[in-house]
Amino acid sequence: MQLIEVTSPELENEFIQMQVRLYKKDPNYIQPLSKDIRAVFDPKKNRLLREGEAVRWILKNTKGETIGRVAAFINKKTVNTTDQPTGGMGFFDCTDNQEAANLLLDACKTWLQARGMEAMDGPINFGDRDKWWGLLIDGFYPPNYGMHYNYPYYQHLFETYGFGLYFNQYTYYRKVLDPIPEKYNEKAQRILANPAYSFKHMDKANLEKFTEDFRSVYNKGWAKHEGVKPMSEAQAQTVMRTLKPVIDERIMWFAYYNNEAVGFFIAIPELNRLFRYVNGEMDLWGKLKFAFHRWRGACKTMYGIVFGITPEHQSKGVEAAMIVEAGKVIQVDKSIPYVDLQMNWIGDFNPKMMHLVEQIGGRIYKTHATFRYLFDREKEFHRMKIIR
Repeated sequence: MQLIEVTSPELENEFIQMQVRLYKKDPNYIQPLSKDIRAVFDPKKNRLLREGEAVRWILKNTKGETIGRVAAFINKKTVNTTDQPTGGMGFFDCTDNQEAANLLLDACKTWLQARGMEAMDGPINFGDRDKWWGLLIDGFYPPNYGMHYNYPYYQHLFETYGFGLYFNQYTYYRKVLDPIPEKYNEKAQRILANPAYSFKHMDKANLEKFTEDFRSVYNKGWAKHEGVKPMSEAQAQTVMRTLKPVIDERIMWFAYYNNEAVGFFIAIPELNRLFRYVNGEMDLWGKLKFAFHRWRGACKTMYGIVFGITPEHQSKGVEAAMIVEAGKVIQVDKSIPYVDLQMNWIGDFNPKMMHLVEQIGGRIYKTHATFRYLFDREKEFHRMKIIR
């Protein structure tokens, strides 16, 4: 077997197409947009490459066939936020061959060790946790946009190599029209009776205001998480600018206390329900197909990207009130096409959020696992710390 570093446009294309060939017979597979994968490794589009490093390889067998791929990277912003300097590996795909998997993972380990790392997490993204993060280990359904999809045997490849489970992240599911549990509804009414609280959905005409509200709540609620840095004004603007073409104002909600943002529920149409028709390419033909299938109503799933309440307003029923108020629009307006709701990326290290989503009728639908491999095999392994 031959390991080849990706150093040319031709090899980059092979890095992408290897996965497409591997999954061509899997009816659940939806090809990621090629431009999204390329952007991760493009210094002009991924700001982390200004200070960080990344490398990609493909693996060929003796017949010259590509049987694996992988990337390794160092994110200078998060490398020292854990028990030891920790790099990342991701974009892993491989045939069901432990020897081939070991060659790919050894390449990541050697490259990271040479740069002072003492562990690697994977499979993860060279970027934020909202994309390409975690190995799918349960719930082998069609993937949501930006989420990793893989065969079940990948878990065995990782665990046999020596990775330990660092944390699980869950995608929850519920039907849009399912009623809110009565106990939860009663909790919501106490908040709705308090005039200090108010709730409203996104208004694209005031996008700048809602962007800053989003950033304020995010930094109060998420920046304390391990490996998560506060969001800058520029980063928040980039997030909203990226979402703007697909924003449905009616499914992005904010909670306020005395007009100060204290919570949000950010959802978008689940884009993979449309991208499945474009075969990974948003060229002119791909855009036409995307527009046609969106027009015909092919997307009937809401995709909850992030949901949270600032710490000082948690456990009071604010989240319940926001959901009840949103339901008055989403469950009543007949022009809203969504039937299903999937809520993405809730870590098992965040039991409060798991409980919150389960209270509104969510159930675990998919499980992705983030693994960690300690280079010093004698060192004690620690899972992600629970957020209290």
